[in-house]
Amino acid sequence: MTLPGSFNPSFYQSLWQDCDAIYMQQQATCLALQDDHQLNVNLLLLALWLDSHHQRLTSSDWQQLQQDLLSWEQRLLLPYRKLRRLSKAVLEQAEYQQMLDVELMLERKSQAKILIALKPMVLDEVYPAKTDSNVSRYLALFNLKSQNYPSLNQ
Repeated sequence: MTLPGSFNPSFYQSLWQDCDAIYMQQQATCLALQDDHQLNVNLLLLALWLDSHHQRLTSSDWQQLQQDLLSWEQRLLLPYRKLRRLSKAVLEQAEYQQMLDVELMLERKSQAKILIALKPMVLDEVYPAKTDSNVSRYLALFNLKSQNYPSLNQ
C-alpha cells in the first residue's frame, strides 16, 4: 500500500499533466458525463489515471472525494460555469475566452482540493482483474456502469 502524500511534489504536477493528456483523448465523454450526470471531470480523470497505474481507492474514498468537492462546486464553480455558458451568445470571442480562462483557474483550484483530500487516503496496488476499477467505483456513485462507457475502459 502506498500513501499518496509520500510521493514527491513532482508526482502531483505529473499527475495533472497526465490527466490533461487523458482529457484530450476523452474530452467528449468527460463533458457528456459532466453535463448529463454532474460528474466531476477532475475526479473522473483521477480515476482513469489511478487505473492506468494499478492503484485503487475504496468506494468510500471515492464517495468522500466527491462529497469534499460538492460544496465547492455548488458554491462557486457550477454557478460560474452556468454564467459562462449563458454569456457565450452575447460576448465577443476574447471576452468569452477570458471567462473560460477563469473557469479553468477554478478547475485547477478543484485539483488542489482533490490533492489535499487525497493525501491521507491509502492507495492499494492491485492488478486490474482483482477488483473493480476506480472508474467503475466513481461511476457507481451516480448509478452508472463503466461498461456503458467503453472509451473509459482502458
